[in-house]
Amino acid sequence: MVAIQKAICYHKLGRHSASCFTSTYTYMRFYGLVEVFLSQIPNFSELWWLSIVAAVMSFSYSFIGIGLGIGKATEGGHSRGTIGGSIFMEGQIFPGGIDNVWTVLQALGNIAFAYSYTALLIEIQDTLKSPPDECKVMKKANLIGISTTTIFYLLCGCIGYAAFGDDSPGNLLTGFGFFEPFWLVGLANAFVTIHLIGAYQVFCQPIFASVEEWAADNYPKNQIIQRNFRISLPILKSVYHANIFKLVWRTSYVFLVTLFAMILPFFNDILGLIGASSFWPLTVYFPIQMYISRSKVQKWRKKWIFLQTLSLFSLVISLSAFVGSFQSVLKDLRTYKPFHENH
Repeated sequence: MVAIQKAICYHKLGRHSASCFTSTYTYMRFYGLVEVFLSQIPNFSELWWLSIVAAVMSFSYSFIGIGLGIGKATEGGHSRGTIGGSIFMEGQIFPGGIDNVWTVLQALGNIAFAYSYTALLIEIQDTLKSPPDECKVMKKANLIGISTTTIFYLLCGCIGYAAFGDDSPGNLLTGFGFFEPFWLVGLANAFVTIHLIGAYQVFCQPIFASVEEWAADNYPKNQIIQRNFRISLPILKSVYHANIFKLVWRTSYVFLVTLFAMILPFFNDILGLIGASSFWPLTVYFPIQMYISRSKVQKWRKKWIFLQTLSLFSLVISLSAFVGSFQSVLKDLRTYKPFHENH
């Protein structure tokens, strides 16, 4: 949302170096307010429409970014990349010093975050109806989802690097790699905003459900937790079952997350940190161990060795990404002042 306002400002002034200050915190508070409202959606199964909207938005801004990148890459007079990039240049490994090492490791964390969706698989599978068998549907969905994600990541990464070379911004759209056509850049950023609104709920609803189920099981006689109030919604021709505990718990969660984001607004760094922390245990280790146990794979057989090697390799990647992302957060904290914006 900040990027949209800045893009309009740059276009009006006709100068990309113009001072177009926009408060990030104002939009953070607005975003948090929207999420407080959407968090009152009862459960994961009722998010189907929001998931569809988020998916459409994701494809839309990805295609726009790829198209703008192709256009930029075919132009002359811009920075060219090298085969080695930040890792190998002019016969030297990491010519930019240790900072380049941290940047590469942080990038691994960002990529890992995109594949750390396993916590949602059980929730998604729980909403499926059979026949066909839920496992077969999920295997097919996994294959399509991972393949599509990988293709888009490769396209955005390769085309973005072809367009900007070693000067590629951390975010092709909000980092102002593109300024014109301003309306298309603004539209893409609007799609990003809508996608993030939906993605927030997709990731948070399982957390809401887990805490609420725990509270209901442990406090079966507590009226605040157990009692629902029927609220008629004539416009929607439906009835909403309000619950005091859910209202307070979900609102508090969104408030704390929003406050944390305002205190530490280091998007790429925090993203890498979360991705590195969750990728190996949730996406690699537990699924592999469950498969070994269920299929009764014997130790030291070829399949067992392959799976354990894959798990160990993923662990090394996760640890490296965590170190790189953590170092980036520490670097930002050295110069950052909470709730202070540079004009």
